[in-house]
Amino acid sequence: MNRLILCLLGVVFSAQVFGQKEDPVLFSVAGAPVHVSEFEYIYNKTNGKNADYTRESLQEYLDLYVKFKLKVKRAKEMKLDTITQLKEELDGYRKQLADSYLINKEVTERLVREAYDRSRQDVEISHILFLVSPEASPADSLAAFRKAQAAKRQLDAGEETFANLAVKISEDKSAPKNNGRVGFLNVPFPNGFYALETAAYTLPLNKVSDPVRTTAGYHLIVVHSRRPARGEIEVAQILIRKDERETMEAAEGMIRALYDRLKAGESFEVICRQSSDDRKTADKGGYLGFFGINRFEAPFEEAAFALAKDGDYSEPVETSVGWHIIKRISYKEPAGYDLARPQLEARIKRDGRFELARKGMIADIKRNNGFKETPATLDRFAQTLSDTFFTFRWKPSGANAKDVLFTLGNQRVTLQDFNAYLGDAARERMRLRETPIPDAVQTLYNAFVEQRCMTFEERQLEQKYPDFRSLIREYEEGILLFEATRIEVWDKAAQDSVGLEQFFQTIRGKYRWNDRAEVTKYVVDALNMNQMEPLRAFVKMNPKESALAKFNTGDKPPIQAETFVIERDKSPEGLDLREWATGEVSSPKVDRNTNQFYFLKVEKVIPATPKELSEARGYIVADYQDFLEQQWVEALRKAYEVKVNQTVLEKLIRK
Repeated sequence: MNRLILCLLGVVFSAQVFGQKEDPVLFSVAGAPVHVSEFEYIYNKTNGKNADYTRESLQEYLDLYVKFKLKVKRAKEMKLDTITQLKEELDGYRKQLADSYLINKEVTERLVREAYDRSRQDVEISHILFLVSPEASPADSLAAFRKAQAAKRQLDAGEETFANLAVKISEDKSAPKNNGRVGFLNVPFPNGFYALETAAYTLPLNKVSDPVRTTAGYHLIVVHSRRPARGEIEVAQILIRKDERETMEAAEGMIRALYDRLKAGESFEVICRQSSDDRKTADKGGYLGFFGINRFEAPFEEAAFALAKDGDYSEPVETSVGWHIIKRISYKEPAGYDLARPQLEARIKRDGRFELARKGMIADIKRNNGFKETPATLDRFAQTLSDTFFTFRWKPSGANAKDVLFTLGNQRVTLQDFNAYLGDAARERMRLRETPIPDAVQTLYNAFVEQRCMTFEERQLEQKYPDFRSLIREYEEGILLFEATRIEVWDKAAQDSVGLEQFFQTIRGKYRWNDRAEVTKYVVDALNMNQMEPLRAFVKMNPKESALAKFNTGDKPPIQAETFVIERDKSPEGLDLREWATGEVSSPKVDRNTNQFYFLKVEKVIPATPKELSEARGYIVADYQDFLEQQWVEALRKAYEVKVNQTVLEKLIRK
């Protein structure tokens, strides 16, 4: 049996719910308590919608759970938890789980929840941009920052309005057209704009921000308004383009004429096919699909979202393209958290905010655990290195190995620890071979510090997150359960041939053969088809050897014959043995893959008989395992006292 499956069953069988004020003991095994929260959680999780809390259902599950705990108790008594291999397996699982768990809890969940909460609102902003690339020199970055500061001082002093100043100095090319007004936005903002998003969702209305750095440069922003998120709307349109009419009045006149026809009861789709200038959608009834905010020009968007119900259409709406009549097909509310989470999580993990949050988590770990560095130790170490450091040949000298690099909590991390890390990081060292040694050492040291911070925090997970502590404990119990069951049941069933034989005698007759027949299958190539019927007639009265000797002559492919045993109703596909009698010959069938024909002859009939051990060994070994497990559990019940609190159990019953 697969160890992972059993270990996961261990996790499932004992997950806990914490934080309940009252959590009485439901039962105990040799004095070890199992609380209601633990039992109820796993009962619900395992049974799902079928968790009906009937007396029968609860009692059945309680029996299973008691058996599980009895086996775990026995495993610990056998000291299986001290086996090095099993401890290493648990440590490996813990490391794997802790890595993902810590990032998920401290980074992913927080960012996803933050993004979802923000997504409930659309935010309307204006901005002034001072361009500077992410790779810009410190001097260029500082120059852009000072320009942003100077502009903010002008705005704070009332010397200019935000819109006027945006037109004058913003390096956003759209500023002269929109006065810096971006309009309504929703999360997530583009990659590299997380700081701008945060400002947009936290800044007081109509207050100019301090300079905000993004991958585009520095921004000053002002938030004009916030509103409930609009979601998405599905629409169709009739379009009359301005540039296809001689005058603006002609375009407007035509759209209003079409609008009058709609009001008179004509079909939107028919008018669209006949008159819409949107060639891509006219034949589809003007269908544009779903869209959210900021997809189309503001007048179009406002008119679309103002439609109250499916099937409504707008009055003519003017945009820079032309005149539109918009029909609402359907409306989609913003998704709830459970539906929105997968998409938000995928986008966030590809976004720069994820790495920013991870680094923020590292900074919090340092700050909360008294991180202190000894820079002189790292400097002295870097001075001892040569270019060999960037090769596989480098070995640490061992000098000053006990010198402290930094402290974290109660840990003193030394140069010896860093050397061990560097020894395993040969590829990382080689990638830095074009980097000056001090800079390369600093880069590797930073990665080492992050690793140690993560490891330190992972060791606190049991105290910080009770559900993580439960997972680790239950995985350990799953490993122990597997090993104990292997020793007490599976190995015995596989190796105890005497016991297996004795057990088989007690169930002899459980597994039986149906009526069987010894049959010969004759295969005839298409080139020998003229011999098919003579062959069938001959084999009815003669044995296989005589048939092959008589018919396998000449240059044609030989007739083939194979004898084997089949059970009734289990003959080869397409062959029917209706009488199941000695001498019966089936009708011929063709194998389309080989272009060969074949039929069966019954040589003799074998009556139904019990199967011997060798004939049903797999099934009997499985039964023997069940038998040994039942005996084992009975012995465990005698060895370890089980106490069930019937009063608590009664309170769980709902039906």
